[in-house]
Amino acid sequence: MEDNVFNQMAAKYDTEDRKELANVIANEINRILDGKNYYSLLDYGGGTGLVTFQIAKHFNEILLLDSSHEMIKVAQSKIDPKQDYNFEARQLNLMEDNDLGFKADVIILSLVLLHIPDIETLLQKLFNVLNKDGMLILIDFDKNESIYHPKVHNGFVQNEIMELLTKIGFHDIEMHTFYHGKNIFMNKDASLFSSISKK
Repeated sequence: MEDNVFNQMAAKYDTEDRKELANVIANEINRILDGKNYYSLLDYGGGTGLVTFQIAKHFNEILLLDSSHEMIKVAQSKIDPKQDYNFEARQLNLMEDNDLGFKADVIILSLVLLHIPDIETLLQKLFNVLNKDGMLILIDFDKNESIYHPKVHNGFVQNEIMELLTKIGFHDIEMHTFYHGKNIFMNKDASLFSSISKK
């Protein structure tokens, strides 16, 4: 989808269905992060922060990026200055702007690749933003042949994502399907996978 679509959706983005799916995703990411010690998080394409705020407790420095300025406005309105962590929400499209000025221990990509035509370029840029020994956590839909949209991937084959991550330089890659839900992907039943990889 184009950025202006997300700008139009932003004010009403946090529906009950989206919150429910974000809870499922945040639970999986919290499971991955529990017991691990990381300092900084980049949530790329984090939208209104539905997932980000639920995993923030693991980090000291958090940067949420999204290409939609209206999504960022909603995320900024949720930031609590009394929290123990430093949270910044900023508009930026890494496909067009390399000047991030931030290095992360952990990068989250949650339902983002769906909307990216050139996923290899984005993953390469995110690899460069990761600190040494940093971790990329990728959440997305498994390939779903019953879905078609001209601007959205219909999910991904896990082995193909693994090969791409390996090509870029990631290692210690783990991947599995962790959730099956009804009407969660363009009103179709679908499954979500998570991928963990190290730099």
